[in-house]
Amino acid sequence: MTVDGTRDVSAVTPRPAAFDFGNVALRFVPAKMRRVPISFDPATPILGRIGELEVRLARRSAEVKAAQQLRYRVFYEEMSAQPSKFQKMTRRDSDGFDRYCDHLLVIDHKRGGSTTNRIVGTYRLMRAEMAELAGGFYTAQEFDIAPMIARHSGKRFLELGRSCVLKDYRGKRTVELLWQGIWSYVLAHDIDVLFGCASLAGTDIEALALPLAFLKQNAPAPAEWAVRAHAHRGTFFPDMGEIADMRSALAQMPPLLKGYLRLGGYIGEGAVVDHQFGTTDVLVVLPRERINPRYIGHYGADAGRFAA
Repeated sequence: MTVDGTRDVSAVTPRPAAFDFGNVALRFVPAKMRRVPISFDPATPILGRIGELEVRLARRSAEVKAAQQLRYRVFYEEMSAQPSKFQKMTRRDSDGFDRYCDHLLVIDHKRGGSTTNRIVGTYRLMRAEMAELAGGFYTAQEFDIAPMIARHSGKRFLELGRSCVLKDYRGKRTVELLWQGIWSYVLAHDIDVLFGCASLAGTDIEALALPLAFLKQNAPAPAEWAVRAHAHRGTFFPDMGEIADMRSALAQMPPLLKGYLRLGGYIGEGAVVDHQFGTTDVLVVLPRERINPRYIGHYGADAGRFAA
């Protein structure tokens, strides 16, 4: 009996063996309070190689910190992002999502020093099961992705973010290796849908009206993949009609965003200004079945084109 005189059923009814109280309880703990152990595989394979450049996942925490330092150099020192006091002190671009992600690295073995000094490019990858532990995807802060995910409850989602390459390495080989690594990861984890925010430089929506109109007209997501920016954060444009200067529209588009379009990506509705990073973000959704066969042929159906 309990103190209020009712019967304590748990005393006579055993808990089902399959019930995982720890995992259920974890869902009620705010993401910032969760301390999920970070594990690394020191033997994680090389996913691709071109000359002295190779791509693989981070094998230890020091490599993640080096990737964060690279992000800081590019986003905060080269570009116009505004660091917090902690980020200024550590000189690393880090957030609460990093510990739940895999970190893809491009390494140049011709650079001197330790492995951490040789990291020249990085991408952050977060699978749905890790996003659940993190309290959600990073993208959900700007875009209402929940309805899209609910419509495709049987599919496996992968969020891409924090793409970053040192200035001297922003050429074809580095980009090819990053995509080689992503494609290998997609195959290894049987991913069905890739998505994430892609950024245009600047926070003046009016100045970016031309490329945003281009995206809306040329790559709108159909109903099954439709996603809208959160109403309190997004800016939504009416149809501007035919774009007269397509060349200028494309010229204002960053290479990463052009690459997503060539692969077959859709663009969500609305744009979100990110004042910390000094950018305007759009959402890219790329179902695996939509990936241009030309690129699958280039990297290989088994990701063997640049395999080490």
